[in-house]
Amino acid sequence: MTSSKSERAELVREVVDLVAAEDIGRLVPELLRLAEMTDGHWSGDRQNVFHAILAATDGFQKELVHRLAARYHELEPGTRPRRHIVSVLTCLRTMGSAVEGQPPDTRAALIGLAAEQDVHYDPGQLIRLTELEQADGRELPGEFVAVVRRSYLTLWNGRKTLAALVAQLDEPAVNPGEAWSDRALAEVAELGGDWRRLLAHAATATAARPSAKWDRTGRALIGSLDADEVRERLLSWLRLVGRPRTRPLLAPRYGPDPNATFDPYNAYALRGLAWLLSLLPAHPETARTLGALAETSLRKVPGLGPVNPKVANAAVNALARIDSEAALAELARLTTRVTFKGTLKLLDTALDARAQEMGLSREEIEELAVPAYGLTEVGRAEHRLGEVSALIEVRGTKAVLSWRNASGRMVKSVPSAVRRDHADELKELKAAVKDIDKMLPAQSERLDRQFLARRDWPYAAWRERYLDHPLVGTLARRLLWTVDGTTAGYADGELRTLADAPVREGTRVELWHSVGREPAEIVAWRDWLERHGVTQPFKQAHREVYLLTDAERATGTYSNRFAAHVLRQHQFHSLAAIRGWHNKLRLAVDDEAPPAVRELPQWGLRAEYWIAGDGGEDYDEVTDSGSFLRLRTDQVRFYPVDAPHNSAHCCGGEYRMWLRDGADPVEPVPLTDVPPLVLSEVLRDVDLFVGVASVGNDPTWQDGGPDGRFREYWTSYGFGELGASAQTRRGLLECLIPRLTIADRCTIEGRFLQVKGERHTYKIHLGSGNILMTPNDQYLCIVPKSNPAAPQAGYLPYEGDRMLAVILSKAMMLADDTRITDPTILSQL
Repeated sequence: MTSSKSERAELVREVVDLVAAEDIGRLVPELLRLAEMTDGHWSGDRQNVFHAILAATDGFQKELVHRLAARYHELEPGTRPRRHIVSVLTCLRTMGSAVEGQPPDTRAALIGLAAEQDVHYDPGQLIRLTELEQADGRELPGEFVAVVRRSYLTLWNGRKTLAALVAQLDEPAVNPGEAWSDRALAEVAELGGDWRRLLAHAATATAARPSAKWDRTGRALIGSLDADEVRERLLSWLRLVGRPRTRPLLAPRYGPDPNATFDPYNAYALRGLAWLLSLLPAHPETARTLGALAETSLRKVPGLGPVNPKVANAAVNALARIDSEAALAELARLTTRVTFKGTLKLLDTALDARAQEMGLSREEIEELAVPAYGLTEVGRAEHRLGEVSALIEVRGTKAVLSWRNASGRMVKSVPSAVRRDHADELKELKAAVKDIDKMLPAQSERLDRQFLARRDWPYAAWRERYLDHPLVGTLARRLLWTVDGTTAGYADGELRTLADAPVREGTRVELWHSVGREPAEIVAWRDWLERHGVTQPFKQAHREVYLLTDAERATGTYSNRFAAHVLRQHQFHSLAAIRGWHNKLRLAVDDEAPPAVRELPQWGLRAEYWIAGDGGEDYDEVTDSGSFLRLRTDQVRFYPVDAPHNSAHCCGGEYRMWLRDGADPVEPVPLTDVPPLVLSEVLRDVDLFVGVASVGNDPTWQDGGPDGRFREYWTSYGFGELGASAQTRRGLLECLIPRLTIADRCTIEGRFLQVKGERHTYKIHLGSGNILMTPNDQYLCIVPKSNPAAPQAGYLPYEGDRMLAVILSKAMMLADDTRITDPTILSQL
């Protein structure tokens, strides 16, 4: 709602006059209109309203509170007027006497209003409402107890003011309002006794790790119950974590939405439930659920960051305490998915400790941690359930569960006999499919990182852990390997050379990389993969190679190849973590931060990508938490792995080396001294960061973003020269286009895929996917779906190129542009 300063001033005077006249009937709507006009800001002359109210009679004050509380519950939940009523009552919190003498229905309304707040900023009112209700013999609603507990944990003065009250409020055992806690409270109410004590004990998990005393109490409580039932109930509760709140809280004007986070009191209980599970006998479902809990707890919330890293850490600690193959597998899987630094450190510590216990290296423990998930051969398993056969097959990146009836005929749905007589086996089969779907991308990412791991394997161990492993084999058999210097791929049931000669034995095995290979050999292996119909899990034969340029030889110690780009900070941050880089979010504060860093201890090197925050001229382009929305990029450098670290101001400026205890500065490593494989892989990572996170990829930024600041960059990136990955995409499209049904409408010309439609001819940029159309290269904005499916284009040599899918889907649409129905697109045609 917009208004002039004079209009606001006039309304303030009217409201003050209504207070003076004690005209409650007209005051409440006008007071809320003023709150709407100012969005709940009560500074300046608006303070006169509250001065007038506080100067009024006690009876008037009590009636005003009564009317506001009643009006609150007449409004739709979650609406701005409700928030405005809370802001008014918050400003009146010194008017504590207004609670005194209120009829029970008004107190109930105030209690209900308080219960819908994430935090109540008047601890004194919470205490007095409690005292009055208890004096009248009324039981406090669980939602009100919940806000008392949350306020105690959140407010800086809450622990002192509310401590005694919180200590006496031992019911309910956890706060209601979340799907999991509601389920737990309902079941505990029915079961009673030791179950209630078990849940209450979980809520005492306030430390980073369980103490010996905490464990003893937990074991005693579990011992009084059936262990299998404890596991089943606890897992059923934890599976509900992360679902929408059953009783939404009123979102504040500023800060993260409390409905997207965990109740802080319940977060203690979640930690305790995870620890209790680690005291039970190991079970595969326990590991699955704890892994899911860790990932759910690290889901990003706008303005906050991860939902609750402490809960994620508790899940990791619980997995580390469970001695089972499934728990070890979850720890290994999480290391490839988790990007939050604190949790990742715990995962590394847990895996390192397990490796030391078993006398193995960290790499070996990660290899041995991959379960088969019931697969009896590479990518396949058949299970007999009565007269029905269940078949699990890994197809690309997914596992598929299919069924054959007694006659051997394939059926689409689960046979009724299986649902009736083999419910437990069916549950395990479905769980295995989900596990495989989660583990496959994790293992693909781990294998992709092996190029810089400088690993080789004894032939027998490699066959067991990779080529013939039931799960990893589905990836390893689609890659190229070097066996005692001979390159081989898997086809027709055996390892084979380029000439298809079998390779049946060897001594040492390495993962093949195209750096240092002759172009003719690389092309020959690409042809071999296509001839045998092998789709690689990531780019290997088609992998981009980044060789030293003349410009980099001239600069000597740094590369500017990926400088002067504008990246979306949070997307870059996530990508960097996935690829094994360490990065610190840039905040709009007077502080320094190191560059994005990838440690390469096997090579004695550290790679750095220099970045700085970009917040606009007034630093107004930041998130609610103060982090920059975008970054500007600079040099890529290499240093000895133990060299002192560089840092620069978060908002930009020169990087300089932190020198302590009289240490001498260390010069960067000349690029000519960086091994070609290391240089290529590091620059490939940086190219990925730019290619995915650049604002030049955003089709809606034709106007150049905020104030048009990035128009020149957007145009130069969105339609400029192709980078290495786009060049690879161009080469693939040259082979692919002739096989498409729209081949006669498509040609590749320079940087563009040109598509001839009925309305226009379109040019799709092969790097950004942005589109120009005739006449006059008019820009066409088409925003791709979040997960566009590539059209059926026949054989593809590798997986994972999202931009390729975007370009192909746009080409298929534009080739038949007379059938486009989207009004946003049609308005541009």
